[in-house]
Amino acid sequence: MEETKAKSKKKRIETTVETPQQTEWKEQVIQVRRVTKVVKGGKKLSFRAIVVVGNKNGQVGVGCAKASEVIIAIQKAVTEGRKNLINVPIFQTTIPHPITGSSGAGSVMLKPASQGTGVIAGGAVRAVLELAGIENILSKSLGSKSPLNAANATLDALQSLKPFEVVAKRRGISLKTMLN
Repeated sequence: MEETKAKSKKKRIETTVETPQQTEWKEQVIQVRRVTKVVKGGKKLSFRAIVVVGNKNGQVGVGCAKASEVIIAIQKAVTEGRKNLINVPIFQTTIPHPITGSSGAGSVMLKPASQGTGVIAGGAVRAVLELAGIENILSKSLGSKSPLNAANATLDALQSLKPFEVVAKRRGISLKTMLN
């Protein structure tokens, strides 16, 4: 018995398990607002959090959640944001073409910008664009001033973007012909 145990110890090969690199998710809280609901016994107080989640590499999502405490509301919003991730086609450091997105009464206009321009945007739109990994862009928020509408309108616009390859294939021409 002792010999078999000794042999099994010698035959054991130590391996290290390499986990694939997880992309570093960044979160940015856009708004925490106290909301009340009128019920039979009085008013019920809760908090609503709007959070943007992104990896600065073409993936971004927005989450909105309510809870009785601020920290729990933020955690729930982050979880919801990760469920609603979208892929953003990034051309160099900007977007491929101008686009407008809308959500509710708010709409956001996005235009590509040349290298060195930076992110010309405000509030919720800036947070979504930065966490998506876009470095040069021009934007204008139209209509509603609500951060949730602005963030959702920005997501709508980014989701509607078409990469150059897809457009060239649909037109039946080469990418080189389309860009020249």
